[in-house]
Amino acid sequence: MALTPSTMIELGTTAPDFALPDTRGNTVRRDDFAGRPLLVMFICNHCPYVKHVAPELARLGKDYRESVGIVAIQSNDIENYPDDSPEKMAEEVKRRGYTFPYLLDEEQSVAKAYSAACTPDFFLFDADHKLVYRGQLDSTRPHRIASGQYDDRDGAANGEDLRKALDQVLAGEEVTVEQVPSMGCNIKWKG
Repeated sequence: MALTPSTMIELGTTAPDFALPDTRGNTVRRDDFAGRPLLVMFICNHCPYVKHVAPELARLGKDYRESVGIVAIQSNDIENYPDDSPEKMAEEVKRRGYTFPYLLDEEQSVAKAYSAACTPDFFLFDADHKLVYRGQLDSTRPHRIASGQYDDRDGAANGEDLRKALDQVLAGEEVTVEQVPSMGCNIKWKG
């Protein structure tokens, strides 16, 4: 695993378009969320940093599903990382209780369009789909015990930073949350 920070693209950037399959075979598009704030999360199944935040992602999905469009996108190379395959993604949705679409970016073009660098990587857009927040979910991180083994001894994910940004967007306020890069596993690019 290569610990990688998010790229922190320029605020005000328009959300790149996407049309990707979810775990049930439906195509989900950016424009399905027209006129609503949109949260785009790049995640995967096998990354310990995503595993650390997954319970909070499920809570976020439930707490904001009525007011914010939320999608998670898996862009890792599934040939070399079979734990991130569509079948495993569907299992993850059920196991975690995700209420948002979990999309497969098999060609990795959407991750490249968003300049996504790591899992997890978060991009929050306002109702006009202009970027208002990018960076970490919160300041918690998993603690490495041994190779491939992590725990939450330093605290469970609480979504503090992203929740503040979401609440400010929904209140029609400027996002004033300090924007700190997310950290996680690098996206597993093909070739």
